[in-house]
Amino acid sequence: MAYQVLARKWRPQKFEDVLGQQAVTRTLKNALKSKRIAQSFVFSGPRGCGKTTTARILARALNCAKGPTPDPCGECDACIEIAEGRDMDVLEIDAATHTGVDNVREVIIEGLAIAPVRDRYKVFIVDEVHMLSTNSFNALLKSIEEPPPHVIFMMATTAQDKIPDTVLSRSQVYEFKTISGKIVAQQLRTIAVEEKIEIPDEGLMLLARAGEGSMRDSLSAFDQVLAFAGETIVVDDVVTVLGLVGRDLVFDLLDAVATEDAPSAFALVERAIERGYDLRLLCRELARATRDLLILSVDPKRASDPDVTSDSERERLSAMSGQWSREDLLRAFDQLTKAEQEVRVSDQPRYNLEMALLRLMHLRKLVPLTDLLSGSGNVARSQQSSATPRTPQLPRIPQVPQVPQVPQVPQVPQVPQVPRAVREPTRTTSGTSGTSGTSGTSGTSGTSGPSADSGFKDRFLTELKSGKSTFYNLVVASAFRIDATAAGVVFTFLPNQKNAKSQCDEQKAWLQSIAEKITGRPVPVSIVVADSGSQPVPAPLPVLPVAAGSSQKASPEELKAEAMANSTVQAVLEIFPVDKTTIEER
Repeated sequence: MAYQVLARKWRPQKFEDVLGQQAVTRTLKNALKSKRIAQSFVFSGPRGCGKTTTARILARALNCAKGPTPDPCGECDACIEIAEGRDMDVLEIDAATHTGVDNVREVIIEGLAIAPVRDRYKVFIVDEVHMLSTNSFNALLKSIEEPPPHVIFMMATTAQDKIPDTVLSRSQVYEFKTISGKIVAQQLRTIAVEEKIEIPDEGLMLLARAGEGSMRDSLSAFDQVLAFAGETIVVDDVVTVLGLVGRDLVFDLLDAVATEDAPSAFALVERAIERGYDLRLLCRELARATRDLLILSVDPKRASDPDVTSDSERERLSAMSGQWSREDLLRAFDQLTKAEQEVRVSDQPRYNLEMALLRLMHLRKLVPLTDLLSGSGNVARSQQSSATPRTPQLPRIPQVPQVPQVPQVPQVPQVPQVPRAVREPTRTTSGTSGTSGTSGTSGTSGTSGPSADSGFKDRFLTELKSGKSTFYNLVVASAFRIDATAAGVVFTFLPNQKNAKSQCDEQKAWLQSIAEKITGRPVPVSIVVADSGSQPVPAPLPVLPVAAGSSQKASPEELKAEAMANSTVQAVLEIFPVDKTTIEER
């Protein structure tokens, strides 16, 4: 008898033999028990997880001599012929070779009306059904939705998204999942015992990981290694045949990164290239090792999990987990994942891998901001550096001590400009008493008093102007009257100056603080409104001395000098600065 590969020889014959798909098998068994059998099934999932095998088992369960039953006997003619693929009433169709609508019409549609030759149901198993054309799917819609009572469709696919929704809505869809490495390794151990093959558990885990969740791929790899090494297999045989990256090389690379030993890392990359390893696979294995270290860091109890580490690797992996923080492992996983993509498209993949390892060494020097603020970051890094040898560094150049800065001399407050003394004839205004020989501030009437009160008022106004010049120019300068003495400050506004008064009220606390700063004691500040009949006393304009009996007018330069000396003009120029001014006499 011809040799039969392990994947076909150990194909499941019962629902209980299908591994990792308990949800699917339990649903189908319950449907068979309750006689709730649909007319169409869609089995979708990755390769090698049992889709076509489940379809065959379901066909056997439907056509078994003791059926329909969830446990086919495997001894009747129907069970035997379906298992061998030669039953006339169970048609397995490869959709990749029957994509056209004509093929579907000849093979499926025209045979629907024909009753089964011997079995209870006529079953159509369409493998890789997503390969059918759009017209073929449209031709099958009516047949799938309302087939004859003796017809059942079973469709298997690895690309469910390519099947039209009109077909999926007329069928029961079962999604298959990848099989965990632990379950695959256990099944491989069962097969090795039955086949009398000697292989360590570490080699079985390598085969399970090579299959990436596919039982058929793992069994095919097992057949390949068996042909190479015979019935006694060691781990090196598995690594050599499958081209896998040895875990020792992966751990050595991670040790080189942890100790920041760049020369060793470059030498290990060169060794991997000499052995013919695929650098993309090397990046993938490094990322998987960092994932295993992170799992051990999060949950040390999983050190005995075969999906994380084997017995021979457990001690070394546990020792390495103490050299990496969780932040370093997360950054390393991201960098290695990006490096795999870069190596895939790079013309010089070796350079990309070497630079990725150097970046990992640099990123390990980063200290979390919280540790840096708390002061524990330097201690932790120093302890880590003492635990792991590093490349000696050159002594740092001592920093030149900084010359102490000369204390800044406090700025002397600017003395307010005193308007030049000019002669002015005595004036008498009805309702208001004026003063002669003195000039008032713009918008205020001059007051006579002791020299101390005059000095207080000048300092007070100077502090206001230096502290808030805009407030001074817009509010203080527009006041009808300002009476400022050491006993109190009174701002008087006209009734139509409500906005200015409200702004002054808002700054009352600040005004009191300025007055207290000058006198050294609290000074009350009042803001009042003048009577409606009051009129502001205009600030006297300076008059140039004119010789007696002369009627000569002042020159434009003299008029400009007089206008620029006026405090109101100066306040306006501070708010609206201009380069050139023209003075006209009216």
